[in-house]
Amino acid sequence: MMLSLRLSAFVLALSAAPVVAQTVPVTPTSNATDSDPGSAQDAAFTSFIAGLRSRAIAEGVRPATFDRETAGLTFNPRVIRLDRAQPGGTLNSGPPGPMEFAAYRRSHVDQAHIDKGRTLYQTLSAQLARNEARTGVAGKVTLSIFGLETGYGVYTGNFDLIRSFATLAFEGRRRELFTAELIATLKLIDKGFTRAEMKGSWAGATGYPQFLPSVYLRIAADGDGDGKADIWTNKADALASIAAYLREAGWKPGTPWGVAATLPANFDRAAVRTPLVSPRCPRVHARLSKWLTTAEWRAKGVVITGFPAPADNELARLLEPDGPGMPAYLLTTNYSSILDYNCSNFYAMSVGVLSDAVAR
Repeated sequence: MMLSLRLSAFVLALSAAPVVAQTVPVTPTSNATDSDPGSAQDAAFTSFIAGLRSRAIAEGVRPATFDRETAGLTFNPRVIRLDRAQPGGTLNSGPPGPMEFAAYRRSHVDQAHIDKGRTLYQTLSAQLARNEARTGVAGKVTLSIFGLETGYGVYTGNFDLIRSFATLAFEGRRRELFTAELIATLKLIDKGFTRAEMKGSWAGATGYPQFLPSVYLRIAADGDGDGKADIWTNKADALASIAAYLREAGWKPGTPWGVAATLPANFDRAAVRTPLVSPRCPRVHARLSKWLTTAEWRAKGVVITGFPAPADNELARLLEPDGPGMPAYLLTTNYSSILDYNCSNFYAMSVGVLSDAVAR
Protein backbone atom coordinates (compact mmCIF):
# COMPACT_ATOMS: atom_id res chain seq x y z
CA MET A 1 0.00 0.00 0.00
CA MET A 2 1.36 3.41 -0.86
CA LEU A 3 0.59 5.67 2.02
CA SER A 4 -1.09 8.78 1.04
CA LEU A 5 -3.87 14.12 3.40
CA ARG A 6 -4.87 11.96 1.99
CA LEU A 7 -0.67 9.67 2.54
CA SER A 8 3.18 9.68 1.93
CA ALA A 9 3.07 13.44 2.19
CA PHE A 10 0.63 13.17 5.06
CA VAL A 11 3.00 10.85 6.95
CA LEU A 12 5.98 13.10 6.25
CA ALA A 13 3.98 16.03 7.56
CA LEU A 14 3.33 14.18 10.78
CA SER A 15 6.96 14.22 11.82
CA ALA A 16 7.25 17.95 11.18
CA ALA A 17 4.05 18.89 13.00
CA PRO A 18 4.19 20.80 16.30
CA VAL A 19 4.55 18.56 19.30
CA VAL A 20 1.77 18.71 21.90
CA ALA A 21 2.67 17.60 25.40
CA GLN A 22 1.48 14.07 26.13
CA THR A 23 -0.89 13.44 29.00
CA VAL A 24 0.96 10.23 29.85
CA PRO A 25 4.29 9.17 28.31
CA VAL A 26 3.86 6.31 25.85
CA THR A 27 6.09 3.34 26.60
CA PRO A 28 6.19 0.67 23.86
CA THR A 29 5.33 -2.80 25.12
CA SER A 30 6.31 -6.23 23.86
CA ASN A 31 2.74 -6.89 22.75
CA ALA A 32 2.11 -5.40 19.30
CA THR A 33 -1.63 -5.01 19.63
CA ASP A 34 -2.75 -5.00 23.26
CA SER A 35 -2.37 -2.35 25.92
CA ASP A 36 -1.55 -3.15 29.53
CA PRO A 37 -4.92 -3.46 31.36
CA GLY A 38 -5.12 -1.57 34.61
CA SER A 39 -2.17 0.71 33.91
CA ALA A 40 -2.18 4.45 34.54
CA GLN A 41 -1.93 4.90 30.79
CA ASP A 42 -5.15 2.93 30.24
CA ALA A 43 -6.99 5.01 32.79
CA ALA A 44 -5.72 8.22 31.19
CA PHE A 45 -6.65 6.93 27.74
CA THR A 46 -10.19 6.08 28.84
CA SER A 47 -10.54 9.50 30.46
CA PHE A 48 -9.23 11.23 27.33
CA ILE A 49 -11.75 9.45 25.08
CA ALA A 50 -14.61 10.25 27.45
CA GLY A 51 -13.56 13.89 27.31
CA LEU A 52 -14.15 13.93 23.54
CA ARG A 53 -17.83 13.01 23.86
CA SER A 54 -19.24 16.52 24.13
CA ARG A 55 -17.21 17.76 21.17
CA ALA A 56 -18.20 14.83 18.98
CA ILE A 57 -21.88 15.32 19.78
CA ALA A 58 -21.61 19.08 19.19
CA GLU A 59 -20.13 18.31 15.75
CA GLY A 60 -23.04 16.07 14.83
CA VAL A 61 -22.15 12.56 16.03
CA ARG A 62 -25.11 10.75 17.59
CA PRO A 63 -24.59 10.16 21.34
CA ALA A 64 -25.47 6.48 20.96
CA THR A 65 -22.86 6.10 18.21
CA PHE A 66 -20.11 7.66 20.30
CA ASP A 67 -20.97 5.57 23.35
CA ARG A 68 -21.24 2.31 21.42
CA GLU A 69 -18.11 2.69 19.30
CA THR A 70 -15.83 3.91 22.10
CA ALA A 71 -17.01 1.41 24.73
CA GLY A 72 -14.07 -0.73 25.79
CA LEU A 73 -11.69 1.07 23.43
CA THR A 74 -8.02 0.43 24.22
CA PHE A 75 -4.73 2.08 23.35
CA ASN A 76 -2.76 0.45 20.49
CA PRO A 77 1.01 0.73 21.05
CA ARG A 78 1.73 -0.81 17.64
CA VAL A 79 0.27 2.27 15.95
CA ILE A 80 2.66 4.49 17.91
CA ARG A 81 5.65 2.32 17.01
CA LEU A 82 4.72 2.51 13.32
CA ASP A 83 4.21 6.26 13.59
CA ARG A 84 7.60 6.81 15.20
CA ALA A 85 9.30 4.60 12.61
CA GLN A 86 8.42 7.13 9.90
CA PRO A 87 11.24 9.31 8.49
CA GLY A 88 11.95 12.43 10.52
CA GLY A 89 11.93 16.12 9.81
CA THR A 90 15.35 16.05 8.10
CA LEU A 91 13.52 14.94 4.99
CA ASN A 92 12.14 18.44 4.70
CA SER A 93 15.41 20.33 4.97
CA GLY A 94 18.56 20.63 2.92
CA PRO A 95 19.05 19.90 -0.79
CA PRO A 96 17.52 16.65 -2.04
CA GLY A 97 19.87 13.83 -2.92
CA PRO A 98 19.76 11.61 -6.02
CA MET A 99 16.25 10.37 -6.76
CA GLU A 100 17.12 7.08 -8.53
CA PHE A 101 13.63 6.56 -9.88
CA ALA A 102 14.52 3.66 -12.20
CA ALA A 103 14.79 1.09 -9.41
CA TYR A 104 11.59 2.32 -7.79
CA ARG A 105 9.83 2.20 -11.14
CA ARG A 106 10.82 -1.42 -11.70
CA SER A 107 9.24 -2.49 -8.42
CA HIS A 108 6.09 -0.34 -8.58
CA VAL A 109 5.32 -0.01 -12.28
CA ASP A 110 5.93 -3.69 -12.89
CA GLN A 111 4.31 -5.93 -15.47
CA ALA A 112 1.73 -7.21 -12.98
CA HIS A 113 0.48 -3.67 -12.32
CA ILE A 114 0.46 -2.92 -16.04
CA ASP A 115 -1.32 -6.11 -17.09
CA LYS A 116 -4.03 -5.89 -14.45
CA GLY A 117 -4.45 -2.20 -15.17
CA ARG A 118 -4.92 -2.86 -18.87
CA THR A 119 -7.58 -5.46 -18.15
CA LEU A 120 -9.47 -3.11 -15.83
CA TYR A 121 -9.03 -0.23 -18.26
CA GLN A 122 -11.05 -2.22 -20.77
CA THR A 123 -13.53 -3.66 -18.28
CA LEU A 124 -14.23 -0.30 -16.61
CA SER A 125 -13.97 1.82 -19.76
CA ALA A 126 -17.57 3.07 -19.61
CA GLN A 127 -17.23 4.08 -15.95
CA LEU A 128 -13.88 5.79 -16.56
CA ALA A 129 -15.33 7.67 -19.53
CA ARG A 130 -18.27 8.91 -17.45
CA ASN A 131 -15.93 10.10 -14.72
CA GLU A 132 -13.74 11.87 -17.26
CA ALA A 133 -16.76 13.56 -18.86
CA ARG A 134 -17.95 14.76 -15.45
CA THR A 135 -14.63 15.85 -13.94
CA GLY A 136 -12.19 16.25 -16.81
CA VAL A 137 -9.74 13.91 -15.06
CA ALA A 138 -8.15 11.28 -17.29
CA GLY A 139 -9.56 7.83 -16.50
CA LYS A 140 -6.17 6.19 -16.94
CA VAL A 141 -4.77 8.36 -14.13
CA THR A 142 -7.55 7.55 -11.66
CA LEU A 143 -7.11 3.84 -12.45
CA SER A 144 -3.36 4.14 -11.96
CA ILE A 145 -3.84 5.70 -8.51
CA PHE A 146 -6.25 2.88 -7.62
CA GLY A 147 -3.59 0.38 -8.68
CA LEU A 148 -0.73 1.95 -6.78
CA GLU A 149 -2.68 2.68 -3.60
CA THR A 150 -4.15 -0.77 -3.03
CA GLY A 151 -3.11 -3.07 -5.87
CA TYR A 152 -6.46 -2.37 -7.56
CA GLY A 153 -8.28 -3.12 -4.32
CA VAL A 154 -6.32 -6.16 -3.13
CA TYR A 155 -4.94 -4.64 0.09
CA THR A 156 -6.55 -1.75 1.93
CA GLY A 157 -5.29 -2.17 5.51
CA ASN A 158 -6.75 -3.95 8.52
CA PHE A 159 -6.30 -1.47 11.36
CA ASP A 160 -9.46 -0.42 13.17
CA LEU A 161 -9.70 3.29 12.34
CA ILE A 162 -11.39 4.33 15.55
CA ARG A 163 -8.75 2.64 17.69
CA SER A 164 -5.90 4.05 15.57
CA PHE A 165 -7.20 7.62 15.59
CA ALA A 166 -8.00 7.46 19.30
CA THR A 167 -4.47 6.20 20.01
CA LEU A 168 -2.78 8.85 17.86
CA ALA A 169 -4.95 11.63 19.29
CA PHE A 170 -4.18 10.55 22.86
CA GLU A 171 -0.45 10.29 22.13
CA GLY A 172 -0.68 13.98 21.49
CA ARG A 173 1.75 15.17 18.86
CA ARG A 174 -1.01 15.82 16.30
CA ARG A 175 -3.91 15.69 18.71
CA GLU A 176 -6.23 18.06 16.84
CA LEU A 177 -5.65 16.35 13.50
CA PHE A 178 -6.41 12.86 14.74
CA THR A 179 -9.25 13.92 17.02
CA ALA A 180 -10.93 15.45 13.97
CA GLU A 181 -10.38 12.21 12.01
CA LEU A 182 -11.82 10.14 14.87
CA ILE A 183 -14.95 12.29 14.84
CA ALA A 184 -15.13 12.05 11.04
CA THR A 185 -15.01 8.24 11.32
CA LEU A 186 -17.91 8.27 13.77
CA LYS A 187 -19.83 10.43 11.29
CA LEU A 188 -19.26 7.78 8.62
CA ILE A 189 -20.79 5.18 10.93
CA ASP A 190 -23.74 7.51 11.43
CA LYS A 191 -24.08 7.55 7.64
CA GLY A 192 -24.65 3.79 7.65
CA PHE A 193 -21.18 2.34 7.20
CA THR A 194 -20.21 -0.35 9.67
CA ARG A 195 -17.33 -0.47 12.12
CA ALA A 196 -16.07 -3.52 10.21
CA GLU A 197 -15.78 -1.37 7.08
CA MET A 198 -13.84 1.30 8.96
CA LYS A 199 -10.49 -0.43 8.44
CA GLY A 200 -7.36 0.99 6.88
CA SER A 201 -3.70 1.78 7.39
CA TRP A 202 -2.24 2.46 10.83
CA ALA A 203 -2.42 6.20 10.05
CA GLY A 204 -6.07 6.06 9.00
CA ALA A 205 -6.04 5.90 5.20
CA THR A 206 -9.05 3.83 4.22
CA GLY A 207 -10.83 2.27 1.27
CA TYR A 208 -9.68 1.74 -2.30
CA PRO A 209 -8.50 5.38 -2.68
CA GLN A 210 -6.88 5.39 0.81
CA PHE A 211 -8.71 8.54 1.89
CA LEU A 212 -8.75 9.92 5.39
CA PRO A 213 -12.34 9.98 6.71
CA SER A 214 -12.46 13.79 6.53
CA VAL A 215 -11.49 13.61 2.86
CA TYR A 216 -14.27 11.10 2.25
CA LEU A 217 -16.79 13.45 3.86
CA ARG A 218 -15.57 16.29 1.68
CA ILE A 219 -15.38 14.76 -1.79
CA ALA A 220 -16.49 11.11 -1.97
CA ALA A 221 -18.59 10.53 -5.10
CA ASP A 222 -21.30 8.08 -6.10
CA GLY A 223 -19.96 6.54 -9.29
CA ASP A 224 -22.75 4.10 -10.13
CA GLY A 225 -25.82 6.14 -9.21
CA ASP A 226 -27.06 3.94 -6.37
CA GLY A 227 -27.19 6.87 -3.98
CA LYS A 228 -24.20 5.77 -1.89
CA ALA A 229 -20.49 6.52 -2.20
CA ASP A 230 -18.88 3.25 -1.11
CA ILE A 231 -15.09 3.49 -1.49
CA TRP A 232 -14.50 0.23 0.41
CA THR A 233 -16.11 -2.32 -1.89
CA ASN A 234 -17.31 -0.43 -4.97
CA LYS A 235 -14.75 0.25 -7.70
CA ALA A 236 -17.06 2.68 -9.52
CA ASP A 237 -17.43 4.84 -6.42
CA ALA A 238 -13.72 4.64 -5.64
CA LEU A 239 -12.69 5.74 -9.14
CA ALA A 240 -15.29 8.54 -9.16
CA SER A 241 -13.99 9.71 -5.78
CA ILE A 242 -10.36 9.73 -6.95
CA ALA A 243 -11.42 11.78 -9.97
CA ALA A 244 -13.31 14.18 -7.70
CA TYR A 245 -10.19 14.59 -5.54
CA LEU A 246 -7.96 15.41 -8.51
CA ARG A 247 -10.53 17.85 -9.90
CA GLU A 248 -10.56 19.65 -6.54
CA ALA A 249 -6.76 19.65 -6.64
CA GLY A 250 -6.82 21.65 -9.87
CA TRP A 251 -6.73 19.03 -12.63
CA LYS A 252 -6.85 20.68 -16.08
CA PRO A 253 -8.93 18.74 -18.64
CA GLY A 254 -7.32 17.78 -21.91
CA THR A 255 -3.78 18.25 -20.62
CA PRO A 256 -1.29 15.42 -20.14
CA TRP A 257 0.30 14.90 -16.73
CA GLY A 258 3.72 15.11 -18.34
CA VAL A 259 5.74 13.98 -21.30
CA ALA A 260 9.16 12.42 -21.87
CA ALA A 261 11.85 14.68 -23.27
CA THR A 262 15.56 14.81 -24.02
CA LEU A 263 17.92 17.67 -23.24
CA PRO A 264 20.77 19.00 -25.36
CA ALA A 265 24.29 18.09 -24.23
CA ASN A 266 25.03 21.70 -23.28
CA PHE A 267 21.79 22.26 -21.37
CA ASP A 268 22.17 24.86 -18.60
CA ARG A 269 20.40 23.34 -15.60
CA ALA A 270 21.35 26.18 -13.28
CA ALA A 271 19.43 28.61 -15.46
CA VAL A 272 16.15 26.78 -14.91
CA ARG A 273 16.52 26.06 -11.21
CA THR A 274 13.50 27.29 -9.28
CA PRO A 275 14.08 30.18 -6.86
CA LEU A 276 10.89 29.30 -4.97
CA VAL A 277 10.54 27.24 -1.79
CA SER A 278 7.28 25.35 -1.55
CA PRO A 279 5.44 25.69 1.78
CA ARG A 280 4.41 22.03 1.48
CA CYS A 281 6.95 19.19 1.12
CA PRO A 282 9.70 21.57 -0.05
CA ARG A 283 12.20 18.81 -0.87
CA VAL A 284 9.76 17.24 -3.29
CA HIS A 285 9.30 20.50 -5.18
CA ALA A 286 13.00 21.37 -4.95
CA ARG A 287 13.69 18.59 -7.49
CA LEU A 288 11.53 20.39 -10.06
CA SER A 289 12.65 23.29 -12.22
CA LYS A 290 10.98 26.65 -12.55
CA TRP A 291 7.86 26.93 -14.71
CA LEU A 292 8.32 27.60 -18.43
CA THR A 293 5.95 27.16 -21.35
CA THR A 294 6.40 24.20 -23.66
CA ALA A 295 7.49 26.65 -26.36
CA GLU A 296 10.13 28.12 -24.03
CA TRP A 297 11.47 24.63 -23.26
CA ARG A 298 11.73 23.91 -26.99
CA ALA A 299 13.59 27.18 -27.47
CA LYS A 300 16.15 25.92 -24.97
CA GLY A 301 16.74 22.84 -27.12
CA VAL A 302 14.50 20.42 -25.21
CA VAL A 303 13.07 17.79 -27.56
CA ILE A 304 9.73 16.24 -26.63
CA THR A 305 9.86 12.51 -27.31
CA GLY A 306 6.59 11.42 -25.69
CA PHE A 307 2.97 11.81 -26.74
CA PRO A 308 0.80 13.78 -26.49
CA ALA A 309 2.88 16.91 -26.14
CA PRO A 310 1.48 19.75 -24.02
CA ALA A 311 0.32 22.80 -25.96
CA ASP A 312 2.98 25.40 -26.68
CA ASN A 313 1.50 27.79 -24.11
CA GLU A 314 1.17 25.10 -21.42
CA LEU A 315 3.36 25.64 -18.37
CA ALA A 316 5.62 22.77 -17.36
CA ARG A 317 8.48 21.99 -15.02
CA LEU A 318 11.49 19.84 -15.82
CA LEU A 319 12.42 16.74 -13.81
CA GLU A 320 15.33 14.39 -14.46
CA PRO A 321 14.32 11.57 -12.10
CA ASP A 322 17.50 9.56 -12.71
CA GLY A 323 19.89 12.43 -13.23
CA PRO A 324 21.60 13.99 -16.27
CA GLY A 325 21.90 11.78 -19.32
CA MET A 326 18.83 9.75 -18.40
CA PRO A 327 15.21 10.26 -19.55
CA ALA A 328 13.77 13.62 -18.54
CA TYR A 329 10.17 14.77 -18.25
CA LEU A 330 8.27 18.00 -18.70
CA LEU A 331 5.54 18.00 -16.04
CA THR A 332 2.37 20.06 -16.25
CA THR A 333 0.09 21.44 -13.55
CA ASN A 334 -1.71 18.07 -13.62
CA TYR A 335 1.44 16.50 -12.20
CA SER A 336 1.04 18.97 -9.35
CA SER A 337 -2.51 17.65 -8.81
CA ILE A 338 -1.07 14.14 -8.43
CA LEU A 339 1.44 15.51 -5.93
CA ASP A 340 -1.50 16.93 -3.99
CA TYR A 341 -2.86 13.39 -3.73
CA ASN A 342 0.48 12.11 -2.47
CA CYS A 343 3.40 14.53 -2.23
CA SER A 344 6.17 12.32 -3.53
CA ASN A 345 7.91 12.50 -6.89
CA PHE A 346 8.36 8.72 -6.78
CA TYR A 347 4.62 8.34 -6.37
CA ALA A 348 3.53 10.97 -8.90
CA MET A 349 5.98 9.73 -11.53
CA SER A 350 4.79 6.16 -10.97
CA VAL A 351 1.16 7.23 -11.38
CA GLY A 352 1.94 9.00 -14.63
CA VAL A 353 4.14 6.28 -16.13
CA LEU A 354 1.71 3.51 -15.12
CA SER A 355 -1.26 5.42 -16.54
CA ASP A 356 0.47 5.73 -19.92
CA ALA A 357 1.41 2.05 -19.94
CA VAL A 358 -2.13 0.98 -19.00
CA ALA A 359 -3.70 3.03 -21.79
CA ARG A 360 -1.14 2.07 -24.43
